[in-house]
Amino acid sequence: MSARDGVAAWHGYMQTGNAEALKELLAEDAVFHSPVVHTPQEGRDKVFAYLHAASHVLGGENFRYLREIVDGDQAMLEFQSELDGIQINGVDIIRWNADGQISDFKVMVRPLKAINKVWEKMGAMLAAQSG
Repeated sequence: MSARDGVAAWHGYMQTGNAEALKELLAEDAVFHSPVVHTPQEGRDKVFAYLHAASHVLGGENFRYLREIVDGDQAMLEFQSELDGIQINGVDIIRWNADGQISDFKVMVRPLKAINKVWEKMGAMLAAQSG
């Protein structure tokens, strides 16, 4: 699977929210780099929890990808969304392994107001998922 195929699969997940599809996209040893958590989150289960929560927090009718840069086994997807009237701009930087699964996923968000809102909403979503 090429990175272009991986990007298409990621867009498919973002459109459907299919949890099983997301799990299949993730490598067992996947790593997630959050804009609000200081340490990398390692392993499919943790990465799944963060990405699934983020897709619910940031996704929806206000979410859209603005542009994509794909090179080799990696891609950068710029997005925008809105939470509680705050405009959010960010990038997903994704790398796929030789099996076509996501091995590394980094999210960067701006401006500071947006980071604070994402932190607030993600904390609530992760707590709801675990409890």
